[in-house]
Amino acid sequence: MKIFNLYSTGEVKIEDSALKRYLSLDEKLVLRSVGRARERFAKAKINVIERLANLIGVPGHRGKKHKIITRASGKYTKNMKIVLMALKIIEEKTKQNPIQVVVKAIENSAPRDEITVIEYGGARYPQAVDMSPSRRLAVSLRNIVHGAYDKSFNKKTKIQETLANEIMLAAEKSTDSFAMQKKNESEKQADSAR
Repeated sequence: MKIFNLYSTGEVKIEDSALKRYLSLDEKLVLRSVGRARERFAKAKINVIERLANLIGVPGHRGKKHKIITRASGKYTKNMKIVLMALKIIEEKTKQNPIQVVVKAIENSAPRDEITVIEYGGARYPQAVDMSPSRRLAVSLRNIVHGAYDKSFNKKTKIQETLANEIMLAAEKSTDSFAMQKKNESEKQADSAR
């Protein structure tokens, strides 16, 4: 069985050993959990492509501005069409399995360190901490979607093209990728706070 009867995940390799348990690549004909996975760490059981489509619907807040820019909030078919078109563009341009390219992009753009604020004696100090694998995956997917939205909002390029481009740039470790920029920024801040 293949995802949407198009893409096989049998030969997809996950090189990052920390993300192996959290990058679910279950082959189903239709990727739709409809919110059934509710127990602890249930996100690890949801297919990565479905999580990407869900984030396209509601990508989340942007810094302190609390603004959400979406075109299809909560519309599963519209979100999944965007993802499928992006996967088709990736397949045409790279001549590789697009699921493998998505996995590579997630591995490359997942930050390892971040900063938390510790309050001690009335003063606040930034402290570098290691990120858990599930948070690394969530932040990586969110940054990929935010980068795609930034490049398509109020511009002529479509969201499918910008999403495919963002994924390909992240898979190549290019600094033009928004997700790679955010990863480098997060790790630099953590290094300076050690």
